Amino acid sequence: MNMIISAISFAAEKHRSQRRKDIEASPYINHPIALANILANEAGIEDEKVLVAAILHDTIEDTETSAEELAALFGDEVTAIVLEVSDDKSLPKAERKRLQIEHAPTISRRAKLVKLADKTANLRDITASPPAGWSLQRQREYFDWAKAVVDGLRGIHQTLERLFDEAWKHRP
Repeated sequence: MNMIISAISFAAEKHRSQRRKDIEASPYINHPIALANILANEAGIEDEKVLVAAILHDTIEDTETSAEELAALFGDEVTAIVLEVSDDKSLPKAERKRLQIEHAPTISRRAKLVKLADKTANLRDITASPPAGWSLQRQREYFDWAKAVVDGLRGIHQTLERLFDEAWKHRP
């Protein structure tokens, strides 16, 4: 529990000035907390390293956090999971999206759990409050892309897959 609380505190500090893309521009920290909630309370995941990685999953990709910093605070296993689900922001967006689909089947079981929760949370957020400026077409394209990523993650956790499928049913 202590590591989970530390991860929430760390992620809150790292994401403190970031906002989600929804119309309300909700605090970014809501997203990693939603992932941990999906994993722990909806899917019954008790693996502390998975929950911590879920909370930290966007810190390397979206903040000034280094892998070395994460490893020093949360260990090599958590850092490895975070790295597996992090995009290389030096690549063009289309390439990053293509690589997520391509790499999904090859990432570790723990990383797949985090990725499944991430895609589920994103679909739920788009359904509840679409990003400002996103057309219906862009929303549909995101849902279809997320499904292509998740199709490469299947076979590891029936409940998480069902939760994703339920969210996908609300495709705009």
